[in-house]
Amino acid sequence: IETMKTVAALLVFVSLAIVAIEGKPGIGIQRCLCHGAGLKMVRPKLIEKVEIHPISPSCGHLEVVVTLKNGEGRRCLNTESLFTKNIIERIAKKTRSAQ
Repeated sequence: IETMKTVAALLVFVSLAIVAIEGKPGIGIQRCLCHGAGLKMVRPKLIEKVEIHPISPSCGHLEVVVTLKNGEGRRCLNTESLFTKNIIERIAKKTRSAQ
């Protein structure tokens, strides 16, 4: 009976440890759209759409993805670049003024 109590206690401890580890951002599988630093700039007239993906449990950092015109695909922008910060600020202003 003592062995069963020890095994049960060990299973509870391991289960709690797994839950604690899975709950922490940055640990486990990251499903970010962007890999690497991203582009510092894209010609504004080539941009069709801008998507901002906030920090989430599946990705531990902010991502800014632009869809280019003429089917040229999607590109990730470097969130530290001045160009990207200006885009984020413009979208924030539009969102505030629309409310």
